[in-house]
Amino acid sequence: MSDYVKPAQILDNMVESGLIKTRLPVLDLLVRAVLAGSYLAFVTSMAFLIAAQTGQFVVGALLFPAGFALIVVLGLELLTGNFGVLPTTLFAGKIGWGAMLRNWGLVFVGNLAGSLLYAGLFWIAATEFGHTGGGPVADKLRALAVSKTTAYEAFGLAGLVTVFVKAILCNWMVSLGSVMGMASTSTVGKILGAWLPIFIFVSQGYEHSVVNMFAIPVGMMLGAPVTLGDWWLWNEIPVTLGNAVGAFFLTGGALYLSYRRHPASPQDVASPHDPRGTRQYAESKI
Repeated sequence: MSDYVKPAQILDNMVESGLIKTRLPVLDLLVRAVLAGSYLAFVTSMAFLIAAQTGQFVVGALLFPAGFALIVVLGLELLTGNFGVLPTTLFAGKIGWGAMLRNWGLVFVGNLAGSLLYAGLFWIAATEFGHTGGGPVADKLRALAVSKTTAYEAFGLAGLVTVFVKAILCNWMVSLGSVMGMASTSTVGKILGAWLPIFIFVSQGYEHSVVNMFAIPVGMMLGAPVTLGDWWLWNEIPVTLGNAVGAFFLTGGALYLSYRRHPASPQDVASPHDPRGTRQYAESKI
């Protein structure tokens, strides 16, 4: 029996998932968000370690979605995924703006805490508690922190526009990873579905707010010439906003607009003689 879930049902699942997420107790929400931030930080350091070892970043990008798969299978709270899922619940009239923004705010805090937790532990492990420079992977992370902050600053307003657009493009795919995790009822199907859009985003170097909660601070810990102001002004704030725009409109909004349920009308009722001209028949084949 196929474990494929049809798009209209995926949308229903998104709406229901958003409702569940907004009703989670604060402690549960924060713990799940901390774990999600930590898992993405784990695979980020792994991806750059592999890139340093092989000289091919695409190899790290291919393996990076493993962290996202953990988040999908365990049902954890990732800000960039929630940017795409919760708007469908809002559009369906099951939650208000306040409930959605509460979830986003708490998950942001949890993802940040988890990312910084792993960054501190990684710094200890990579530098022998500050006694070494961290080797080739540390060199790449220092360079990454600069490329994600002051490199944009050098272009002024054009740099802000660029990082914002890269964030939109990033979360168009990342939020789709959360959706594709609902496209199957099997564990393997969920992992493979989520894997594809995440690989697409990572391989092109777009900007992900939660990944950057680890990548930039750990670069700073390792000695990158980047300040807290550089991190937040030239990356974290515009990237978070761009991620929200990309997921809200291009994932949650677009899918809801296309697959939302319509009230039944006479022309929607299947004819026993010619069902192929009806909307119900068409939706049953989607």
